[in-house]
Amino acid sequence: MIKIVALDGHTLNPGDLNWEGLKALSHFTVYPHSSNEEVLKRAKEADILIVNKVVLNEEILKHLPHLKYICVSATGYNNVDLDFCKKNKILVSNVIGYSTPAVAQHVFALLFALTNQVEKYNQEVHKGVWSNQPNFSYWHQPIYEVFEKTIGIYGFGKIGQAVAKAALGFGMKVIAFHKHPERDKMENVEFVSVDKLFSESDVLTLHAPLNQQSQGIICHENISKMKSSAFIINTGRGGLVVESDLKEALNNNIIAGAGLDVLSQEPPPSDHILLGVKNCIITPHQAWASKAARERLMNEIVKNVDGFLKGNLRNLV
Repeated sequence: MIKIVALDGHTLNPGDLNWEGLKALSHFTVYPHSSNEEVLKRAKEADILIVNKVVLNEEILKHLPHLKYICVSATGYNNVDLDFCKKNKILVSNVIGYSTPAVAQHVFALLFALTNQVEKYNQEVHKGVWSNQPNFSYWHQPIYEVFEKTIGIYGFGKIGQAVAKAALGFGMKVIAFHKHPERDKMENVEFVSVDKLFSESDVLTLHAPLNQQSQGIICHENISKMKSSAFIINTGRGGLVVESDLKEALNNNIIAGAGLDVLSQEPPPSDHILLGVKNCIITPHQAWASKAARERLMNEIVKNVDGFLKGNLRNLV
C-alpha cells in the first residue's frame, strides 16, 4: 500500500480540522513537527511526503528510495531541492490561492490597528482611563481616515488584486507596481514606477514574491522617498524589508508606522531588532491561517495527492 507521511502537520491542522480526506486515499501518518534528526527516520518508507517548512535537500532526499511525490502544503517551495527531484523523477506540487481572502483581510487589520489604535484604547478603557476624562469622547493622538488616501501595492498578483478591490471599497486611490500591468489591469488602478509608488503612497503594502529584484525593497533609500505620515504593511516575506533601516525610520519619525506579519527570522529571537520599536505592530505570520483558508488548503492537498495516485497531476512546480 502507498504510504503517505505528513512531516509537519501542526501548522495546517493544529486540531480544528481533520485528516479524513488523506486517510481515505491510502495509509497515512501525520507528525505535528519533525526535527532535522527525525525527518529521515519518519520519511524513509514514504512514497508520498507532505511538508510545509521541513527542508528536503539532497542530503535527505538521496536516502529516501521509495519517494515518488512531494506535496508542499504551501505556495512557496524553496524548502525542496527541485534539481534533485527533477533528476530523480520525484514529482513536486504546491497549493496556490487558498489564503488570498485571509491575507487581504489581515492587511486591513494591520492598517486599522495603526490608524485607529483599537486595542490600545480598549486597554485604556478597561484600565479606567476613559472613566477619568472630563469629556464624553477621548483620544490622545490623531485618528487617521483611509478615505481618499493613496494605497500603493507592490506586487499585483491575486492577493494584491484582492487588496485593491477592498481598498477601492473604502474609497482609497489605488496605485501599484507590477511586472505585468497589461495582463492584470484593473479598473481604477494606476500602475506606476517604484519611485512614484514610494513617494505617493499613504499606505504601502507588499505582495511581491521574494527574489533578487524585491529583496530589501524596503530600505533606507526607498523609505526616504515616503511621506512622513505613511504606513508600511508587510504580509509577504520578511526579506522584503531591511529591518535595521525600518527600525531607524520608525524611531526617527521618517514614516508614521509599520504593520508586519512576517520577519526575516521566524519565530524571531527575543532580541530581534524590531521588537519593542515604536509604532511597529507585529503579528506572528498568521495572515494566511484563517480556518477557512486552512480548509481550502487541506482540500487542495487531498486533490493533489489523489490526482497523483490516479495519474491526473495537479499544480506541479
